[in-house]
Amino acid sequence: MVQSIIDLKKREDKVLNIIKAQNGFKNKSQAVEFVLNVYEESFLEPELKPEFIEKLKKIEKEGYGKTFTSVEELREHIESS
Repeated sequence: MVQSIIDLKKREDKVLNIIKAQNGFKNKSQAVEFVLNVYEESFLEPELKPEFIEKLKKIEKEGYGKTFTSVEELREHIESS
């Protein structure tokens, strides 16, 4: 566990106390941890789901699909389907 000393203005301290009370936390450290977790889930890159990783591996192994050398070739493929 890492300990940090932080300086808060009155408004931020009130908000932290509200979060602490609303969630039944015993101390402000738990409230800060909660806020950081919410921020992480909302704004930082989420971990990829295992199913998605497997799907990507399958695509890499099998290829991305049919490639076309020209627009005409693509058009012919679309129109013949």
